[in-house]
Amino acid sequence: MDMLWNGWGDPAKAAPLPETVTGLLRDLLGVEPRPAEPLRPADLPVPDAPLDPAARQALATAVGGAEHVRTDPETRIRHTRGKSTPDLLRIRAGDVQDAPAAVVLPAGHDDVLAVLRACAEHGLAAVPFGGGTSVVGGLAPARREPFVALDLRRMNRLLAVDPVSRTARLQPGLRAPQAEALLAEHGFTLGHFPQSYEWATIGGFAAARSSGQASAGYGRFDEMVLGLTLATPEGTLEAGRAPRSAAGPDLRQLILGSEGAFGVITSVTVRVRPLPAVRRYEGWRFASFEEGATALRRLAQDGPRPTVLRLSDETETLIGLAQPDAIGAEGTPPAAGCMAIVGHEGTEEDTARRRERAAAVLRECGGTYAGEEPGVRWAHGRYSAPYLRDSLLDAGAFAETLETAVFWSRVPELYAAVRTALTTALTDAGTPPLVMCHISHVYENGASLYFTVVSAQGDDPVAHWAPAKRAAGEAILAAGGTISHHHGVGTDHRDWYVREAGPLGIDALRAVKQRLDPGNILNPGVLLPTD
Repeated sequence: MDMLWNGWGDPAKAAPLPETVTGLLRDLLGVEPRPAEPLRPADLPVPDAPLDPAARQALATAVGGAEHVRTDPETRIRHTRGKSTPDLLRIRAGDVQDAPAAVVLPAGHDDVLAVLRACAEHGLAAVPFGGGTSVVGGLAPARREPFVALDLRRMNRLLAVDPVSRTARLQPGLRAPQAEALLAEHGFTLGHFPQSYEWATIGGFAAARSSGQASAGYGRFDEMVLGLTLATPEGTLEAGRAPRSAAGPDLRQLILGSEGAFGVITSVTVRVRPLPAVRRYEGWRFASFEEGATALRRLAQDGPRPTVLRLSDETETLIGLAQPDAIGAEGTPPAAGCMAIVGHEGTEEDTARRRERAAAVLRECGGTYAGEEPGVRWAHGRYSAPYLRDSLLDAGAFAETLETAVFWSRVPELYAAVRTALTTALTDAGTPPLVMCHISHVYENGASLYFTVVSAQGDDPVAHWAPAKRAAGEAILAAGGTISHHHGVGTDHRDWYVREAGPLGIDALRAVKQRLDPGNILNPGVLLPTD
């Protein structure tokens, strides 16, 4: 099944907001419906595919036949940009001027090499395309010349499992649920469950340094990758041959997070874990965000560290965003304070032991046990937030997210700075927002903060968001945070990433880019500036 072309995920899961929510949006934020005729892909003015016959033939030869080079308008529309709110607003307005010239579907590593050679020969840029879930402009190259979307869906196999070493080798086009199902047949799990889980791919996880919602227990995706294969216009690069090595700098870490700018990841070797016998999720309530953050820090630093550990601030708890599929439902109004979701996975004995010890720490830090119901509801609805975003857009609201990470000592400063920056910028634009936040991932030394912003759309929704996004980016860097913890760089974060890395660091990455991709055909303008 293909993802909804002008929204998120499975069209059957889309649902309108209840009247209680639309009324609240109207009364609190001044949100008014924006009537519009529903569009179909056939209604959009897609430019002609600018491929000459020689280029088309070269691509067809590379992937084993013309049927794997698609230039029909609907396929090109479905590969236009990603799924950020500005991406969706633009495509809903009928803007598909930066659609790819063609969508090319290779079947393996050698096909990818051949496609890259053909692109280099015919002056085409190439953008690797997995699940299409980027929310930071990772699929929108800055170069205006024709480009092809390199759709990896045919590369969707589990290549090998080593049960003794507990490793698996996966192709990049495997969607996460497929990968989990294949690994489960061998008794294993990857344990990587980001919010994009239902649609994102293994290659995308690696290319964007993804972090899943169970990262406290299973780790980030870049920590899972033990080896990988990269196809570049200059040939093949293999990185990683042992669980750890002191043989020079780790080339895996150079490729992970490179977002297709250095090459196309064609396979990854990852560590896997036994399927858990028990999964227990529960809620804990704290009087304040500061108090809850202290409790999370205690568990992250001194243990026992749960598998899932996240904390919503007062506003997010009040709105109920920790359980997005339940927003607007009838029931008992949420209590004051902040809700933490704590999850434990593993064997029955180990889970019970860690849960008991974690509960003692949470109580010592002022937490009140809220039962399993909040945790179960979170687990049931944890992939629902993007659908809620689409419903908000349908109702005339603007909804977007951004995230960062910072050391524990600066969490309060960064939290306040970003909230203030977003509130001030959007209020000045005439659309005062609702700003919510949660701690989404924890580490011994710091945490990730994930912000959700809802406001009226204003006269030009895309233009109205840009100053707020800039203000938030400046606040993040000023408070010592990174411009992205797990969404990636893309064109949206590139200029802040350049400042993070510094001139010498960017020059070093440019040198790598020049050696691997001298023609700058790979995702130009994503990760690194083109000038």
